[in-house]
Amino acid sequence: MTDAGRIYLDHNAGAPLRPRVAGLVGDLLTRVGNPSSVHGEGRAARALVEAARAQVAGLCGVPAPHVAFTSGATEANVTALSPLWKAGRGERQFTRVLIGGTEHPSVTAGGRFPESQREILPVDSDGVVDVAALAARVHALSVAGALPLVAIQAANSETGVLQPLAEIARVLDGTSAILHVDAVQAAGRIAIDMAGWGAHSLALSAHKIGGPQGVGALVLRDAGLRPAPLLTGGGQENWNRAGTENVAAIAGFGLAAELVAAETGCWDEIATFRDGLERALCHIWSDTVVFGTGVPRLANTSCFAVPGVSAETALIALDLAGIAVSSGSACSSGKVGVSPVLTAMGVSADLARGAIRVSLGRDNGEAEIERFLAAWRQISGRIRQAGAGRAA
Repeated sequence: MTDAGRIYLDHNAGAPLRPRVAGLVGDLLTRVGNPSSVHGEGRAARALVEAARAQVAGLCGVPAPHVAFTSGATEANVTALSPLWKAGRGERQFTRVLIGGTEHPSVTAGGRFPESQREILPVDSDGVVDVAALAARVHALSVAGALPLVAIQAANSETGVLQPLAEIARVLDGTSAILHVDAVQAAGRIAIDMAGWGAHSLALSAHKIGGPQGVGALVLRDAGLRPAPLLTGGGQENWNRAGTENVAAIAGFGLAAELVAAETGCWDEIATFRDGLERALCHIWSDTVVFGTGVPRLANTSCFAVPGVSAETALIALDLAGIAVSSGSACSSGKVGVSPVLTAMGVSADLARGAIRVSLGRDNGEAEIERFLAAWRQISGRIRQAGAGRAA
């Protein structure tokens, strides 16, 4: 529940700031000290950053020096999608980036690869990457002497669909390709397994796990293999990212990572709530389409559409009723349109325009879901009735 009795069902866009995190960040905002300074205040700030680094590393199962803090996952993704990577004292120059068809816009934009070196990989009707097509393309590029970088997300923000990263790891094993994983939606909801996923790097965002907005991380499996920095000019973050660290936000990120790592028992119950929600939606309207149900998904995410129900109209009405949901990714300038994710899955434009995403959090309960369902029944019924009247 949010302020004034509102119900927040948009946790994939951003989770509420955890009270302990808010208290810590608020306290640290009043402190002085640049973490690069050698005096006592600077050393205290450095200790906070390094403690947070260890906390985030613990969430990912890597040594602390493998974590570089950024302004968010978008920066981490753009940093990783670099043609030039440092490999020990040498360099590795990638000549092609292969991108999953349902990736976040910060990945589909291609990072620092020119447009001529970007390729989009096909997905099936559930949004799962075609692993055979990926294998064939990596093989063809390798034969041609090209060096591919592959970018596949762990979990989709709109549908919750999980990608078969372990299978992809087996395909890429023994090739010259490396894999970057956008793990923003996965963090705290499924176990992060960089080795099992075959991921050389991954991106995280603090505000998806109850940390502050404006801070994230690029995590490396091997600190000796890393992308050329996006921001240069100083030696901060072990030369991975120049600029004075945002100490308060980073410390809040670290605490959120520690807290979410300990929350292993809530997701089965959340999955039960999600499944009950979807059954009820299909009972209200038998022609409801729920996307991604044929494959593993995040426990908290449901993306659905009802023919003839506009997402834009429904979202406004639900907001007026005190319920916050979404039509997809929150990184689309607040616009409601046809989702590129659903388009890649082969969903018709008319149906995709009606897609609603409900993403639950650990504090959502059955009463809130029931209130959403009651509002949805009324709102979607009015929209369909108005549409039928216009058709007549």
